[in-house]
Amino acid sequence: MKPHLFLVFGLLLCWNAYGQVTYSGNVIDALDKKYLEGVEVSVLGKNKVLTNSRGYFSISAIMGDTLQLSFPGFLERKIVLNEERFMLLELQDRARLLPTFQVKAEPYRFRFKDGKLYLSEDEPEAEKRLSQQVGLGTISSDSPQGVLVIYGPISYFTKRNRQLRQYEEKLEWLRRRAGYLEVIDSDSIRNELMANYRLDRTQWDHTIVRFNEFHQAHEFLDWSKERVLNALREFFRIENYLSD
Repeated sequence: MKPHLFLVFGLLLCWNAYGQVTYSGNVIDALDKKYLEGVEVSVLGKNKVLTNSRGYFSISAIMGDTLQLSFPGFLERKIVLNEERFMLLELQDRARLLPTFQVKAEPYRFRFKDGKLYLSEDEPEAEKRLSQQVGLGTISSDSPQGVLVIYGPISYFTKRNRQLRQYEEKLEWLRRRAGYLEVIDSDSIRNELMANYRLDRTQWDHTIVRFNEFHQAHEFLDWSKERVLNALREFFRIENYLSD
């Protein structure tokens, strides 16, 4: 019986390995369609990876597995994998799902505490702390359906808004490096240079690290794709000349 059990076990392992394929894709913000870096992409009960600066991920799974996406401040998402091997996935920011209200409240003072807005009629203005100085009003008094607007220091110093500012700064930095990313992420350019200079993938990665270090002072900010590509070709030419 034992040989038969080993045979069955071996066949099951082979079947599982054979059934695994690579699923890849990009994760973006559902509202502004920007790439999300650092999203945890996991196959439930199995492996997990993080998206890179272009929102890209690649993970091994079997058709029918459940893919789960998790990112701080965004709604978690689960997808059952099918024949589609490349996916463009959107995540919804929790903050953008908050309801809006029509409020006219200029005569009143409000205090924001524990995630709720309270009326504070007796609190002296001079004794208010910085985080409690919150204004409230509508965008337009003429609009039949105004929108609640909370303004003041609290909206600037909350952890969530600080994270959003950092995220916006990161997106702006990526936008200014679009030319560089377009070159570095290009499979055709990589394959061409690797073939021309007879490099394997490890050698390619080491050369790109040196290329980035050489241009560290400006980080390719506001460089066009053509300028980055010309600089990369010249760098490879010099590296090859020095190695001969």
